[in-house]
Amino acid sequence: MKHTANLSRQRGFGAVMAIIVLVILAALAAAMTRFGSIQHMTSAQDVLSVRALAAARSGLEEGLYRALRNNECAATATWHRDLTSDTGFVVSIRCTPSSEFHEGESTPGVPKKLTVYNITATACNMPTGGACPNATAVTSAGYVERVLQTVATSIAPE
Repeated sequence: MKHTANLSRQRGFGAVMAIIVLVILAALAAAMTRFGSIQHMTSAQDVLSVRALAAARSGLEEGLYRALRNNECAATATWHRDLTSDTGFVVSIRCTPSSEFHEGESTPGVPKKLTVYNITATACNMPTGGACPNATAVTSAGYVERVLQTVATSIAPE
């Protein structure tokens, strides 16, 4: 009789252990799935980051061309370039000239006139009104933005 009483107390132990093992395996599977999705999202963000940098570089080069070759930056100017079909990004280019100043002489008694341009290119994948940056989208997970700046000097023709 004593032997039968011990068996009745031990009958549910195997089922409890099986449930514990299943819960642990399910938690491991959930963690692996979460890790895989985070890794995928990080990889996608890396690709978008490189595209944003390329778009910002192209905007910077356009700003340099407009300022130094076309003289389109006599006053503060802003341009927007839609590159969504190529890169998925929009670039806003801002060119701010400094006042003209003199540096050395081009010929004796004739000063060289220089203008310094501050050019900023901002590329983003979620523009607001066709322009970057987008202050409301900054906190969203998919928003990517890159800003590049340069300073260029032009010598006024004599």
